[in-house]
Amino acid sequence: MTNAVLNVAVLAVLCLVCAPVLRRLRGWAVVWTVAHLLMLTLIFDTLMIEVGLYTYEPSKILGVWVWGAPLEDFAYPIAAGIAMPVLWTVLGRRRRDRAPDAHVSAPAPDRADGTDG
Repeated sequence: MTNAVLNVAVLAVLCLVCAPVLRRLRGWAVVWTVAHLLMLTLIFDTLMIEVGLYTYEPSKILGVWVWGAPLEDFAYPIAAGIAMPVLWTVLGRRRRDRAPDAHVSAPAPDRADGTDG
């Protein structure tokens, strides 16, 4: 299996799973985030490949290069740009649901004038 096939499969499953939450998020914020992550990937992957930090097995990639990075590398920032806001939203909602109400846990004042002293 090539990296491109694996990336498409993972992105498709990710989009299906995240779709209900993504519909409630601000679309332009997610698009803007993904665009910035793609730009950073373009710059830093190209630099890391250029200095020889890693190489790719030619039989596992399509051979399509964007500037100096293989096309398959751009699936990871897309996945992160989609998954992180969804996780943040879901986990934040769970945290709020478990938090006790502030007005219930506050102690009552000791004196009639409202001071504790």
